[in-house]
Amino acid sequence: MQIIPAIDLIGGKCVRLSQGDYSSKKEYHDDPLEMAKRFEGVGIRRLHLVDLDGAKAKKIVNAEVLERICAGTSLHVDFGGGIQADEEIEKAFSLGANQVTGGSIAVKNPVLFEAWIAKYGSEKIILGADAKNKKIAVGGWEETTSVDLIPFIKDYVAKGISYVICTDVAKDGLLQGASVDLYKEILQEIPGVKLIASGGVSSVADLEELEKIGVCGTIVGKAYYEGRVTLEELAAFG
Repeated sequence: MQIIPAIDLIGGKCVRLSQGDYSSKKEYHDDPLEMAKRFEGVGIRRLHLVDLDGAKAKKIVNAEVLERICAGTSLHVDFGGGIQADEEIEKAFSLGANQVTGGSIAVKNPVLFEAWIAKYGSEKIILGADAKNKKIAVGGWEETTSVDLIPFIKDYVAKGISYVICTDVAKDGLLQGASVDLYKEILQEIPGVKLIASGGVSSVADLEELEKIGVCGTIVGKAYYEGRVTLEELAAFG
C-alpha cells in the first residue's frame, strides 16, 4: 500500500477542511513546496494535490503551486479541483501533473470524462468517487446526488478506469477512523480496481487495517498535520 500525503490549497497555502466545509478551514503551512519536500525527503513518492479554490471556481486557480511542486520535487502528483473542461486538464498536465482526478465532472458530464479516459488512458485519469451514505457527493461535497456509489464505480471501471479515490465525506477531516467496511465492500464487488482510501485516518493502526484489506493506496492529511502520525511512520509503509 502506498501512502499518499494530501496538500489541499486555498490562497496558495496548505489547509485542511472538515467534511468539505470551507468555514472549517485550518491553515498548516504557507509554503506547499516546502511541505512537499518534507514528504519527498523521507522517501514518500506520491502526492495528492487539491485546488480547493479551483473546485469552487470550476477552473484551476492554484496553477503556480502545482507548477512549483512538479518542478521542485520528483513526487508523482495527482491533481484535482476545478478540472471541468479540456483546456483545464491540458493545463494540469502541462504544468507537470502525472495524474488528474475527476469527481464532479464524472457525474455531471460523463461524455467529456469518458473522452478523457479514451484520450489520456487509465494510468493518467483517476475517478474521484466521493460519497455520503453511499450516494455520490459533488461540487466540493456541497451537493449529494441520488447516484449509488458502487454501481457508479463499477460503470466507470467497465469504461476503462483503473484508479479510484473514494472519500467517505462523513469521515473526512474528523480523525475518527477510515471507512474500512465500505472499502471492503467495494473491493469485493469490483475485483481488480485500484482503490485509494481517503478520509478519517487517525493513526498507524488505521493504516495497517487499510493495508490488510488490500487498498492500493491511502491518502493521509489531517492525521499528519495534527501530529497523529509522523513522517517516519508514513515512510515505513513505502
